[in-house]
Amino acid sequence: MNALREGYTTGSCAAAAAKAALLLLAKGLATEEVEIPFPDGQRRCMPVEYVRRTDEGAEAMVRKDAGDDPDVTNGALISVAVGWTEGDGVEFAAGEGVGTVTKPGLAVSPGMPAVNPVPQQMIREAVREVTARGVRVTISIAGGRDLAAKTFNPRLGIVGGLSILGTTGIVRPFSCSALRETIRCVLNVVAAAGCRTPVFVPGHIGERAARSHFRVTPEQVVEVGNEWGFAIDEATRQPFASLLMVGHPGKLAKLTAGNWDTHSGRSGSALPIVEEMHAVLLGRPAAESPTVEGIFAALDGVEKKRLGNRVAAAIHKAVDNRTGESLNVAVVIIDLGCRILGSSGGVKPWL
Repeated sequence: MNALREGYTTGSCAAAAAKAALLLLAKGLATEEVEIPFPDGQRRCMPVEYVRRTDEGAEAMVRKDAGDDPDVTNGALISVAVGWTEGDGVEFAAGEGVGTVTKPGLAVSPGMPAVNPVPQQMIREAVREVTARGVRVTISIAGGRDLAAKTFNPRLGIVGGLSILGTTGIVRPFSCSALRETIRCVLNVVAAAGCRTPVFVPGHIGERAARSHFRVTPEQVVEVGNEWGFAIDEATRQPFASLLMVGHPGKLAKLTAGNWDTHSGRSGSALPIVEEMHAVLLGRPAAESPTVEGIFAALDGVEKKRLGNRVAAAIHKAVDNRTGESLNVAVVIIDLGCRILGSSGGVKPWL
């Protein structure tokens, strides 16, 4: 079976376009491809559709290639206009097709362009490879307003277009059949290596949290994407003794409603689930927020832990019901900063 081809996030494309535009503005260089740094320390070259001067500075465009992932933004044209500013900072602005945040609870504050922290950092690093001067970076996406209607952005209070996303700069393809086969193969390898205590995570943030809080080997951590039901069923067929699940409640709480495929297009939102738990446990409605992250952020430390433990316990119960308690399960839920919100079950095997 041929491996699925990886692609680039909108954040990577914006960083490449920003650097290409600045190379023209600062050095008079028009390039057909540009090399940028990625969060993992590697450097990659990306093709540039065009670069040209404008009245305010310069502009470049990069076409998003999502690889073999069925991404709604695959093929989208991401352009970045740059111009000089006073001072030495890098400022961000939302052009046509890029959204603006209007509600709290997201990684970006209300009123700011919907450019997530990792893409911001990638763009800053790409800019600083060209100039130390102050730069204004305006990101646009052709047709972004229409594409955003196919995403969760309207529900999250992001208006006017898409978000500039990415935590690694790379899009990993999550074809369901291919991913399931990959998970099955990985679990076979984990078992064959003698590991009896695997760790399941949804993706990059969960993996980072698992490595931060527990003693785990690279081979022990299994990225399951959205395929929780499949992965848990496969785990019961292996000679595993215990299973640790580490992830964000915005995804894992869906399991309590029987949504074992947590893809946003194939499952309901976790928000009402957590809101109901909040109301029952704390005796008052949850803070108004478009995200589960925002609900937790509004609580003090004690209440945050109480709700976190309640959510983790409900997830734990759902998994036990599915497995018939054939595995010793532990659940740890985290926020987007990889801080532990709550847990259920014994985590001693991973300490």
